[in-house]
Amino acid sequence: MFVPLSVLEFRDRAETYFGEKIGVVDGERSFTYRQFGERSHRLANALRELGVASGDRVSFITYNTHQLLEAYYGVLEAGAVLNPINIRLTPKEIAYIVGHAGSKVVFFHKDFKPLVEAMIPELPERPRFVIMEGAPDGVAHDEYEALLSGGSRDPLKPEIDENAMAELFYTSGTTGFPKGVAMTHRELYLHSMAAEIGLGFTEDDVVLHVVPLFHVNGWGTPHFLTMVGGRHVMLRKFEPLALIQTVERHKVTRVLAVPAIFNAVLNHAERPKHDLSSLKQLIIGGAPSSPTLITSLEAAFPGVQVFAGYGLTETSPILTLAIPRTFLTESEPPEKRQARQAWTGWPLPGIALRVVHSDGRDVRPDGEQIGEIIVRSNTVMEGYYKDPEATAATIQDGWLHTGDMAVIDEQGYVLIKDRSKDIIIRGGENISSVEVENAIMAHPAVLECAVVAAPDKALGEAPVAIVVLKPDATLTVKELRDHCKARLARFKVPRDIHFHESLPKGGTGKILKAELREPFWKGHDSRVQ
Repeated sequence: MFVPLSVLEFRDRAETYFGEKIGVVDGERSFTYRQFGERSHRLANALRELGVASGDRVSFITYNTHQLLEAYYGVLEAGAVLNPINIRLTPKEIAYIVGHAGSKVVFFHKDFKPLVEAMIPELPERPRFVIMEGAPDGVAHDEYEALLSGGSRDPLKPEIDENAMAELFYTSGTTGFPKGVAMTHRELYLHSMAAEIGLGFTEDDVVLHVVPLFHVNGWGTPHFLTMVGGRHVMLRKFEPLALIQTVERHKVTRVLAVPAIFNAVLNHAERPKHDLSSLKQLIIGGAPSSPTLITSLEAAFPGVQVFAGYGLTETSPILTLAIPRTFLTESEPPEKRQARQAWTGWPLPGIALRVVHSDGRDVRPDGEQIGEIIVRSNTVMEGYYKDPEATAATIQDGWLHTGDMAVIDEQGYVLIKDRSKDIIIRGGENISSVEVENAIMAHPAVLECAVVAAPDKALGEAPVAIVVLKPDATLTVKELRDHCKARLARFKVPRDIHFHESLPKGGTGKILKAELREPFWKGHDSRVQ
């Protein structure tokens, strides 16, 4: 029997078997899964009333809100394609996305009205605008709640083509405008099944949405957490104390976030004053994690499992998790386990992953030889939206080339050494910025850091460190350089060290290395790209 795969099945399952359970919490508002299901049905019908047809694109410009979570199902139920947009982009970039996607309807939170007003002149064609938590005006034609109230609560029964586009995410690349990643019903469904096998979420889990849902569906949680009937808790804006208080108030069990967010929580002065004992798992992704962060989190949260994961927008996204394997932990010392949990991890079921040389040969599985990660899977995109050239450059001979440089060990654990663009080449020697960052992060006075390439007249490039110290900590350049010399080969030690009060971060909390590199390369070549 052939049944088309669709993530709408997950919403319907939660509505049927967990209908009276609180499924979604957003600030002071909460919804049972039955209410959540009804609201998404109303959204689907309302979109149809607006003239949205099968395959039309519907964009959202908002925080992590219950409205966006409803759209993950309501837009697809209407037969349309959901396009969540990064709220940190410029009006010009967002106008490009809306225009390139050909969005028929754009929903926006009232806080982003100035952004929307600024992007309208850049649009090739004006879509219909719907405001959330605000009143219609000269920009918005409709208001979200009024739109829903006019929509029928009866479920639509769309004809699902599992290979049709369901979601469209635009990557925030470093060159040119963002590229659209088209995800099908089939890819999203199979990713949810694989992620659930890897993570093992249950109906008892309470998950805090820290990762923005415009970021490849918040690592898939809108789908697989709904599938098992767990509770979604929305965090609209990240602030360390707000996260801590939300975990305590709602007894959050699992958090997925980037290293910088966990680091900020770990070092917040108020953290020890709050009861965070409900936590049982912290999953680090979006950027490489340092072993120091893993051990520090385990020490701060006894009994909580901490490990890294890895994925791309192009892969739906999760590819690997560094979850310990029992048969290895039984025979290896605790230090080895902690080290492995900071690695990029090993593949989820259904993921074929290799680390290869530039000529396509596999590197030795010795944890030393560096190559590029390439993958193939039913969860990998078919290609970039309306961009066959970029697709052909990224997917070659049936394998997606990630651009991530890594090693692989004898047990199949992968460790990313750097993005190919972040490798520092000093006098012909390759230096991993991540390796240097890990050495710096091992100093107890360091809160966070970034290492980038700077031009060097004699050797081409040299590593430069930008460091933020913990509150009230003191550290000199000489002390930190001596610390690095004890842990790194001499050519890897940063040539220069700069102390800053903070580091620039993107919408997911990732450190923006291109922005840090740029001042060093002004007047030189285009290395900042």
